[in-house]
Amino acid sequence: MNSFLQLFTADFFLFALCAGLALACVSGPLGSFIVWRRMSYFGDTLAHGALLGIAVGLITNSNPQLSIIISSLILAVLLTLLDRRPTLSTDTVLGILAHSALALGVVVLALTGSQRVNLEAYLFGELLTISGPDLIWVVAVTAIVAIVLKLFWNDLLAITIHAELAEIEGYKVRRLNLLLVILLAMTIAVSMKLVGVLLITALLIIPPATARRVANSPESMALIASGIGIVSVLCGLLLSFYYDTPVGPTIVVMTTLLFIISYLMPQAEINR
Repeated sequence: MNSFLQLFTADFFLFALCAGLALACVSGPLGSFIVWRRMSYFGDTLAHGALLGIAVGLITNSNPQLSIIISSLILAVLLTLLDRRPTLSTDTVLGILAHSALALGVVVLALTGSQRVNLEAYLFGELLTISGPDLIWVVAVTAIVAIVLKLFWNDLLAITIHAELAEIEGYKVRRLNLLLVILLAMTIAVSMKLVGVLLITALLIIPPATARRVANSPESMALIASGIGIVSVLCGLLLSFYYDTPVGPTIVVMTTLLFIISYLMPQAEINR
């Protein structure tokens, strides 16, 4: 008991907890749009491409967190433009960009010969090493994402339900699609050091997919997904400390367990 009390008062744990909870709160509603719009591969491409930002930060000696965000935003805009004029099928373009960007990022990092970056931390996450400045970035970006989602919730929901009808009614469908992709890119960028490139998409998809089984409205699905993310982060941190396992994968395992449990429950009427 004393060890857990000491853990909850330790700075590194409080930093990790605050960052994880901030991410969980926005991943619920944002991930719901990913599930509704079937954008999981899109998010995976952004996550893989964000690794290029680390390499750019090293080469230019700039703030790595800022370079990750900028590179993610550039890739998000590029993906949106390519999706409008596809010369190949969308899934093919995303597959090419995802693996090419990840490979290029790893190669560039290797060529820099720098020892300042722990590549494994960005691939699988290292939440317990988050610093004060890192926490400020996470809280600031997630707060911006949450505010924008709140302001444009109805608009984004309208174009998700029926894009053609929404355009007829006067919604700026292309601008709103770009806005959603930018919010996704920003969230993925600040999440890299928390759960890692290879796991962030799972954290964005699994809680909303779990919530969809029991929710009876879009708003309740988003709230339940955030709640599932919060529970997963808290339990993942505690189990990681107790069993000495990697934090990011442990959090994702918790979300998976909750997803399995949801399948044993009756499905909500709205989803039948």
